[in-house]
Amino acid sequence: MLSDLMRETYIAVMVNKARSSLTILGIVIGIGSVIAMVAIGQGAQGNIEASIESIGSNLIFVSPGASRGVGQLVSAGRGGAQTLTVEDANAIKADVSGVAAVAPQITKRYQVTAKGKNTNTSIVGTSADYAVASSVEVDDGVFLSDQNVTSSSKVAVIGPTTRDDLFTEGEEAVGQIIRINGVNFKVIGVTKSKGSTGFNNSDDMIFVPYTTAIRYFSGSSYISSITVQATDATVMTQVQQDITTLLLDRHKIKDATLADFSTTNQADIVATASSITGTFTILLAAIAGISLLVGGIGIMNMMLTIVTERTREIGLRKAIGATSRDISTQFLAESIMLTFIGGVIGVMFGWLISFVVSSFAKITTSVSLSSVLLAFGVSAGIGIVFGYYPAKRAAKMNPIEALRYE
Repeated sequence: MLSDLMRETYIAVMVNKARSSLTILGIVIGIGSVIAMVAIGQGAQGNIEASIESIGSNLIFVSPGASRGVGQLVSAGRGGAQTLTVEDANAIKADVSGVAAVAPQITKRYQVTAKGKNTNTSIVGTSADYAVASSVEVDDGVFLSDQNVTSSSKVAVIGPTTRDDLFTEGEEAVGQIIRINGVNFKVIGVTKSKGSTGFNNSDDMIFVPYTTAIRYFSGSSYISSITVQATDATVMTQVQQDITTLLLDRHKIKDATLADFSTTNQADIVATASSITGTFTILLAAIAGISLLVGGIGIMNMMLTIVTERTREIGLRKAIGATSRDISTQFLAESIMLTFIGGVIGVMFGWLISFVVSSFAKITTSVSLSSVLLAFGVSAGIGIVFGYYPAKRAAKMNPIEALRYE
C-alpha cells in the first residue's frame, strides 16, 4: 500500500539524518540558485521594459546616419551625422497621418553655471511636443510652449538632478537665471523625477526651445534626432513606413538601402531588449543548474551507498516474496523523497536570496510561479533520473547472493 511505502521511505531516510541532510543540502543549493538567478533575470527584464516604456508610448525614433536598410542596423555615424533638419520634422508633423506629436531634438553637453555652482549636463533643444511624446511632467512651473519656440526665447526647463546641482536645498529654481555656454537663460520649470531609462537620464537634462539652440549653440538647422509619437499602437508600423517614404522623397533618395537616416520602432526596442534579457536569464539559470546537477550526482552516490549497505535487507525482502518492482519502487521513492524535501526548502531558499538581493543590493527581482513549478518539476525529475540506476541495481540483486553478503 502507498501508506506503507511512504512510512518505510520516511524511516529509511531518517535512519542516517546527517547523510540525508547533506544530500538534501546539495538539492537545496541547486534549486535555490536556479530560482534566484531566474528571479534576477526576470526582474532585470521587467525593469528594462518598464524603463523603455517610461520614455513614452507608441514612439518612433528617427536618427541621422547611413542606413544598411529599412528597419535594419545602421552603420557608423548614426546619430552623429548631419542629415536631418527641422524642416524634416515639420514635414512629418504636417504630412504623415496618425501622428500625435513630433519633437525635433538638438542634443549636446555644455557647462552650466548658476550662483557660483556649475555642472556639465545635456542640453536638449526641442519643442512643446517633447513633453507629450516622452511623457515628461512638470513638478514646478511650466514646460516649453510653442510661443517660446517661435520667439526663440532664452528660457529653460531643468531636471531635478540638475536643479540639485545648481541650487541649494529648498531654494526656488523657477525664475532663477542660469548660464549655458556663456548665454543667460531663465528657468521656467522643473520636471518631475523619472530616473534613468538606460538610454539617458531625463532628471539630469536642461530643455530649451530648439530655435534657441540653433541660434546660440549649433548655428545650423541640422538636428540630432526626431521623436514621433503615433496616435496608437495599431498605426505605428504604418506611420514608420510613411515617415521613411516621406524622408526618402525629401532627401531625394530612390534606393531605400542608401537612406541617410534610420527609423526605430519602440516596440522593436522592447522586443530586442526582452530577447537579450531572456538569453541572459537562461544563461544564469544554466550556470545555476550546474549546482543542481552536482546535487543530483550526490543523490545517486548516496543511493548507491545505501543499496550496498542494505544488500542483506534486499535479499531478505526478496526471499519472503518481494518482487523486483517492489524493491526498485522502494529505493526510487527514497530518492524522490530526498529531492522533494530539497525542492521545498530550495524554493524557500531561492525566494529568500531574491528578497535579500532586492532589499540590500537594490536589484529588482521577480519570483514567478512558473519558476517555482519548474523547480519542483526539476527536483522530482532529478529524484527519478538519479535514483533510477541505484533502484534498478537493487532490484536485480540475486536474493541468495544478497543474503550471503557480508
